[in-house]
Amino acid sequence: MTDDRIASTPSRIPDPWQDLRQLTRARIGLGRTGNALKTDDVLDFQASHAQARDAVHTPLNIEALTGSLGNEPYYCVQSRAPDRSTYLRRPDLGRRLDPEAAATLPKGDWDVVFVAADGLSSFATQQSALPLFRTMQAWLSDWTVAPLVIATQARVALGDEIAVTLGARMVVMMIGERPGLSVADSMGVYLTYAPYVGCPDSSRNCLSNIHPHGMTVPAAAVKLSWLMREATHLKLTGVGLKDAAPETAALENSKTLLEKDNDQ
Repeated sequence: MTDDRIASTPSRIPDPWQDLRQLTRARIGLGRTGNALKTDDVLDFQASHAQARDAVHTPLNIEALTGSLGNEPYYCVQSRAPDRSTYLRRPDLGRRLDPEAAATLPKGDWDVVFVAADGLSSFATQQSALPLFRTMQAWLSDWTVAPLVIATQARVALGDEIAVTLGARMVVMMIGERPGLSVADSMGVYLTYAPYVGCPDSSRNCLSNIHPHGMTVPAAAVKLSWLMREATHLKLTGVGLKDAAPETAALENSKTLLEKDNDQ
């Protein structure tokens, strides 16, 4: 009788969501125990929430960034937000340079300045800003690229004043994006041609979701390179340029062919 009962026990039903979970970092098809989520899912949610908070509040490790630059020149600046608490409550202060910091930026004649800014995720900037800057330096060998500027308590628009102060015709703001519960290390890149204080967001081009599970640094570099050269040709960025950009896959193929031609 016991053997018959064991033989008639139904087999475990396969999880229909399992294959779909491999395609996204979103929380889909979560199971339940009674009226509550399973313990593993609750703990995973709490861990992600803690990681997102850490991304916002952990200071950017400036020593690690500058140490990786070696003997290359760089500038460190901060916004008018004196601390993290003020920065989070007063976005307007994060858009303007601290006057003392502005005085450390010498006027020059640059095609572009790259800014590595903490934004709302120091994790993202720490992880992706310098690799992207290095790649762009190699690809923009015919440009005059200003020394890297590292900015803290920074919002996107802070890059405009940095560029104006340095005398750069274009600014690339590499900044940590607001973390979510699936990604805490996502970086955004904002490109602005002829920036000025008070420049509207409609005059910028944005590449977002730059992280290991999203847009990779090499893919972002290819896209950004194309946008920068088009911006120089058209003398604009923003809504007039964004829709004309080709797909990243096509750009990557073009870059590969160009590299092969240069090797021959």
